[in-house]
Amino acid sequence: MVIRFRSLCYCCCCIIFHTLTTYLKAHMVSRQESKNRRNRRKNAVLRYQKEKWRNQAASPGVHDFILVLDHLKAGFNIPKIFRSAEVFGAREVHLIDIAPFDPAPAKGAFRKVPARFHATFGDCHDSLRKQGYTLFILQANCETRLNQTTLPHNSAFILGNEGLGISFNPLDFPDIQCLSIPQFGSLESLNVSIAASIVMYEYIRQQQ
Repeated sequence: MVIRFRSLCYCCCCIIFHTLTTYLKAHMVSRQESKNRRNRRKNAVLRYQKEKWRNQAASPGVHDFILVLDHLKAGFNIPKIFRSAEVFGAREVHLIDIAPFDPAPAKGAFRKVPARFHATFGDCHDSLRKQGYTLFILQANCETRLNQTTLPHNSAFILGNEGLGISFNPLDFPDIQCLSIPQFGSLESLNVSIAASIVMYEYIRQQQ
């Protein structure tokens, strides 16, 4: 009986030791992962600050169209849009209340395409209207299709947040026109960086 009791105690101690060891290892891994995430975020912010400073010397692209990024998430879509904007020769990219993002996926384009920063959409709208720009919202539910519209030389294309869409009420800005990119699937969900590339290509196609 004593032997069985000792064996049982030994087994219980082994189970407790194994459970405690597993917990401690998982906790240490979790702490390390958290530390790694903080370091990656810190490095991304440092890259952003460096590239933003270098952006002050950027020259406008060969075309006069402008992209307006309205409260986009501070993720990979923004640097991808800058990368495409540099390829298509965008004049500027305007960013409305967007937090620091990692410019690494832009492959250096964030320093080459002039960036303009605004606290609100109203500020951006007023600035572009004074420069003689016609503004267009890109939304899936717009009746007017992009490929059926004659785009003026001074066109500015507004791209809303990936999940929430545009930050303003279109009724407050009746001068803004609404365009949709033709879609033939059932999801009606086009990545914002892809949508930006499509509208830039269509603008250039019409201007040539």
